[in-house]
Amino acid sequence: MDLALSEDQQLLKETARKFLRKECPRTFVRELLATPEGYSPKLWRKMAEMGWLSLPFPETYDGTAASFLDLGVLLEEMGRALLPGPFFSTMLLGGYPILDAGSAAQKAALLPRIAAGDLILTFAFLETGAAYDPCAVNLVARPDGDAYVLDGVKLFVPNAHVADLVLTVARTSPGGDKHGLTIFLVDGHDPDLHCTLLQPIDHAKLCEVAFDGLRVPRENVLGEVDGAWTTIERALARAAIGECLQLIGGMQVVLDMSVEHVKNRVQFGQPVGAFQAVQHHCANMLVDLDGARLLAYEAACAVSEGSPTEKLVAMAKAWVGEACHRIMSHAHQVHGGTGFIDEHDLTLYFRRTVAAEVAYGGADFHYRALAQTLEL
Repeated sequence: MDLALSEDQQLLKETARKFLRKECPRTFVRELLATPEGYSPKLWRKMAEMGWLSLPFPETYDGTAASFLDLGVLLEEMGRALLPGPFFSTMLLGGYPILDAGSAAQKAALLPRIAAGDLILTFAFLETGAAYDPCAVNLVARPDGDAYVLDGVKLFVPNAHVADLVLTVARTSPGGDKHGLTIFLVDGHDPDLHCTLLQPIDHAKLCEVAFDGLRVPRENVLGEVDGAWTTIERALARAAIGECLQLIGGMQVVLDMSVEHVKNRVQFGQPVGAFQAVQHHCANMLVDLDGARLLAYEAACAVSEGSPTEKLVAMAKAWVGEACHRIMSHAHQVHGGTGFIDEHDLTLYFRRTVAAEVAYGGADFHYRALAQTLEL
């Protein structure tokens, strides 16, 4: 198996790293996380000019027809930089579902605007209980003439407070299972949509979104009425892999800073990296990181090739979350008390890891999914 990046992918990786190192240093990350918006419109425009917002779309919609694996290379670099903002929600949770299930008119109207950086999107699925389960969707959409009326609340919706479109999963038929779910393209600026910023550990911009009798035109249904679960599954699978790739980028930085620290930190007349226990910590971090990268990229390749992904996504998300937790634990041990200071960069990566570990299903969720693939 050839795991090397192609020439184009390597160029994308190097260009992205150089761009983000200049435009998004960690001092700037801290500044953005402290703002209510959580992103920089100026940086967003520059990313559009770089062509990042057009990567997955066909040339017909002003895209470059890149593969999901190409996008994965970019996501890893964004994870290294801890890039805040709505790129992930716009592309993986918004753009791809429209590409999957949108009508010809919806694609023609929306995808070129996403590619140009003119639209920010997000995806509203979770509700009380925060379960990635179709049975947990209780927000009701009832037909009313030429529209549907939405009533209910969604939780942990990324960047909803700045989104132009909120892809909202609602129940259009009773039954409480995956049948009867529909995705609606909801205007993010509708006065009957109310966003409240939450306070997650990593300071990302997650929102509670309340729908108060919000009317959505029938033409804003994405895909089939009552038949959205396949599109939802694909969106959540891509998001899980994307989260893994971002985590891997961040953990590479954590490993690098840990190795650099133990080479330069002197105790008892020698670098602490000379002690066997510290060496083992760093070696364990490397083993976990390489295993996580292999599983994540294997899953990303499967998505790019259109192969079955259920098993690979579950393996990757379960392993990567736990591996990154171990990496952070070892990093804190080799850094000592300094790694727990808010001003230290290790704290930024720690907070990001804790939040990402449960996003799009924690380890237990994906281990159960793996067991089901074994018919247990």
